[in-house]
Amino acid sequence: MIKSIKFTSIPVHDQDAALAFYTSKLGFIILTDQPFNDSQRWIELTIPGAQTGIVLFTPPGQEGRIGQFTGISFLSADVQKTYEEYAARGVEFLKPPTTEPWGTSAIFKDVDGNQFVLSSR
Repeated sequence: MIKSIKFTSIPVHDQDAALAFYTSKLGFIILTDQPFNDSQRWIELTIPGAQTGIVLFTPPGQEGRIGQFTGISFLSADVQKTYEEYAARGVEFLKPPTTEPWGTSAIFKDVDGNQFVLSSR
């Protein structure tokens, strides 16, 4: 039986720039950073307190996925506070926090233009 999602992959152009963004701006922690092949590394990150990891890796032939809406939603107990902290660190938001009947959300992007939802539920 499936127990959880181990990791999700985020396609990136520049692994060094992406690694700097996810660690310094979002506060993720490096679990693994090792060679994968001649052109890429396997970079696996963890979100403090979370079970699901993030991998900064683009499978060959999937470069067209870079810079798109990812469908990944990150959970925050306080979207407004997280928005303010991340914006102060230089994270670009495409949509500021908006409160709906189902919760509060905002949309931000990484250095490659990949878009994510920041949500309260």
